[in-house]
Amino acid sequence: MSEKIKILIIICSIFFTELSIAQKDRSVCFEIANSESNSAESLISVKFDEEIFKSIKHEMVLLKISKKGEKIVPFQLEKQGSKIWFKHKESEKIISYCLKKSNSLSNNQKFNFQKQNGVLRFDYDGQSLIGYRYNMKLPPNGVNNLYQKSGYIHPVLSPKGDTLSRIQPPDHYHHYGVWGPWTKTKINNTEVDFWNLKEGQGTVLFKEFKSISSGKVFAGFTAKQEHFNLIKKGSPRIAINENLEVKVWKNDNPNQYFIDYTSAFTTPLEEGILFEAYRYGGGLGFRFKEQWDKNNCNVLTSEGKNRMDADGTKAKWCIIYGESNNRKSTNGVLFMSHPQNRAHPEPMRVWPITANKDRGDMFFEFCPIRHKEWEIKRNKRYKLNYRMLVFEGSISPDQAEAHWKAFAYKPQIKIN
Repeated sequence: MSEKIKILIIICSIFFTELSIAQKDRSVCFEIANSESNSAESLISVKFDEEIFKSIKHEMVLLKISKKGEKIVPFQLEKQGSKIWFKHKESEKIISYCLKKSNSLSNNQKFNFQKQNGVLRFDYDGQSLIGYRYNMKLPPNGVNNLYQKSGYIHPVLSPKGDTLSRIQPPDHYHHYGVWGPWTKTKINNTEVDFWNLKEGQGTVLFKEFKSISSGKVFAGFTAKQEHFNLIKKGSPRIAINENLEVKVWKNDNPNQYFIDYTSAFTTPLEEGILFEAYRYGGGLGFRFKEQWDKNNCNVLTSEGKNRMDADGTKAKWCIIYGESNNRKSTNGVLFMSHPQNRAHPEPMRVWPITANKDRGDMFFEFCPIRHKEWEIKRNKRYKLNYRMLVFEGSISPDQAEAHWKAFAYKPQIKIN
């Protein structure tokens, strides 16, 4: 081999090595054009093509570049969808972000999860937030075993540790924290009730976890849940396959955190399934704690309705709040319905003050079939998307509207 050829091979080797290093260390930049003028922070994702995503490493930092200068923003990788997740606040019409390699990184992951006694628990910096029950929960002694259940969220804890959700209350043993079975349905003209477990017609159970994650920005899971038709005794049949995706994340307010709740479902039934119009069922249901009654909890909707007149009306958002456990303050949940949901602004079921023999316990639900039936066709994918802001203190109508806009309007993203 001549000296010239040897030199050429060495030069090519150096060139391609440098090119490979440059590609691995290259910056990935994108722009966000905000669609709405808003002051609230939101959790958003950017999806990349596979090749670009492979170049994004944990050793990188995400820089927010605006008129105010550069700021490092925590981000989290989602390999399954070739996405990065981060919190975004609309301070300018167009904001640039760049992922760049950095030699000075700190592992400041604050979200964590653990499986404990059949519950998948999530916490932030040691503070417990929510749990998802994946093992079967048996009813209290002496209560019909038809009330056993899995596949629901409980507890939901306030930022200062009050348990806001409730399961198996004696007045409604089939109530399970945060959950959303369908009530009046028809399969081949046969009525199947997945909500009222005592009827023995249907139930919704956890099947498996598709994913569980935690990181710097959020923690969450995707769980497969199966809706069983139990009409034919001894031969349960799957009527609905559901993927429940939940993400828990925080803004900069120590007295607030968010739960993003997305239910995507299909039916394998050739004849499909009909969700009949009814005052509750499906969507997002929340049974609140025993301490709340008509004297110490309240309601405010985006349309200005309160506890006395909210039931059956429609809203973009609804604030449910009441007395804290120590009776010195208040806490609660802001519920938000996405504009792409069926029947948005969404009808609600809000228990009146006469509920439970005039005790006035609190139950809330976004109910997409409250006023109009919904025909579910075979193998067609349907989705309902909600956000909950769990808070201490109070939320004003203006703050609620800002949080809803941050949830409802996704900004335009351009990858450079």
